[in-house]
Amino acid sequence: MHDLSHFRTNLDAIAERLSTRGMTLDTAHFRDLDARRRAALTEMETLRAKRNTESQEIAKLRKQGVDTSAQQAEVRAAGETISRLEEQVKAVDEEFRNLMTAVPNVPHESVPVGKSEADNVEIHRKGTQPEFSFPPKAHWDLGPELGILDFERAAKITGARFAVYWGLGARLERALINFMLDAHTREHGYTEVLPPFLVNSASLFGTGQLPKFAADLFKCENFDFWLAPTAEVPVTNLYRDETLDAEQLPISLCAYTPCFRSEAGSYGKDVRGIIRQHQFQKVELVKFTRPGQSYEQLEQLTSDAENILERLGLAFRRVVLCTADLGFSSAKTYDLEVWLPGQNAFREISSCSNFEAFQARRASIRARNGKKSEFAHTLNGSGLAVGRTWVAIVENYQQADGSVLVPEVLRPYLNAEVITARAELR
Repeated sequence: MHDLSHFRTNLDAIAERLSTRGMTLDTAHFRDLDARRRAALTEMETLRAKRNTESQEIAKLRKQGVDTSAQQAEVRAAGETISRLEEQVKAVDEEFRNLMTAVPNVPHESVPVGKSEADNVEIHRKGTQPEFSFPPKAHWDLGPELGILDFERAAKITGARFAVYWGLGARLERALINFMLDAHTREHGYTEVLPPFLVNSASLFGTGQLPKFAADLFKCENFDFWLAPTAEVPVTNLYRDETLDAEQLPISLCAYTPCFRSEAGSYGKDVRGIIRQHQFQKVELVKFTRPGQSYEQLEQLTSDAENILERLGLAFRRVVLCTADLGFSSAKTYDLEVWLPGQNAFREISSCSNFEAFQARRASIRARNGKKSEFAHTLNGSGLAVGRTWVAIVENYQQADGSVLVPEVLRPYLNAEVITARAELR
């Protein structure tokens, strides 16, 4: 959501910046709504002042025994007109709300202008891509061959875009969750939260998924409950309708949740493997900051996510998204893309975003410093997407005999150094 007065003052400049992300703001409609609202408010305030004056005059005349029936009729008529104008203002305010809730966040000035993801800009690369003496396999072949990943039984249980993990495959997923949570809480200063996995409509509106992206979500029939698409939603809404102490900011939280997405807009995309699933696990990082510190904290949050990849020995790159590739609520986003040798490509494993006050305004999250109260800034990023990290480990640590080495930092969690085929589960 946006600050209406800021929009009014900077309408043309905002419209021009929004156009770089492919959004056409109807400035004429905005100005028409604004003019109608102002005209109705002005007339309403004028009539109220006149009614108050006439009511006082009527009281004086009645004390003098003067017949005031005509003046009283005028006051009643003015009251009816005021009520009609109040309804007009209410209707225009609703139009404004519908208009503004559909407008995405304005890209930060540092975000490169582009027309598609091809215009995203690489910031840096870290780590070494492994070299193999054999053609590396993709995880959708390795997993079933090792007996640790099962698509057929998942499809039988539920349907397409689901997976069953077996044995060390399941334990690797769990180990990654625990490793990420331990690193972020013990070393990076985050407080762990375990939120509900069901969220209500108000929560999804607060973070920007509703109303625009309802088709990407799973709704529970007969309840105002939705399956959380990411821990960003419940964790950000922990402070909905609250005022935080600015001196305590930034607040840094991390949470593990399963995530559920219909992937309505990605038909035919990433149909093989577990890159794009209806259900997947993720460890999310969320920050609440003062406005002046949010971009510094974006760099910190992104570095915290990168640290997980570094410690797992995975090659990756950081990319800043161009204006056309930004998410609806984001003012600036870095994507971390991990190298997948089985696919000979970098694939996104984390998106780290600064939403500035966009979500906080929708969710009414404020920060108070003395007598001054302002909307907080919110940030989040995957720290990391667990399933995609699982994929990266299996593909990067595969051996010529089909086994997979376990990264050293994970060995205490798995109590294993190598994942080998288990015939009874194949």
